[in-house]
Amino acid sequence: MTVSRILPLLLFASVAHAEPPWGKVDLQAAPELHQKACAGCHIRMYGGDGSKMYTRDGRMLSTQLELLQRVGACNAQMNAGWFPEEEGTVAAWLNQRYYRFEN
Repeated sequence: MTVSRILPLLLFASVAHAEPPWGKVDLQAAPELHQKACAGCHIRMYGGDGSKMYTRDGRMLSTQLELLQRVGACNAQMNAGWFPEEEGTVAAWLNQRYYRFEN
């Protein structure tokens, strides 16, 4: 096989197995982080447990990267004081629980 045939296969393989944008996370820490920094605002906005924020029609996020960026923006807006690893942890947990975006 020539290099011109192998290169596209290698590029496809690297894209197909790309890592999520949040890197290594601690999913067990996410519910507590979310409860402390996010739930109160979401409850004020939507009532109940606030999960409608993630499940409503017309939600604006469509990729893992957009989700991570939104969590980062909320962290800054709410002055939660999270490190990037904690933002990634919450984004990964939200993705697993509600969004299910692919890599």
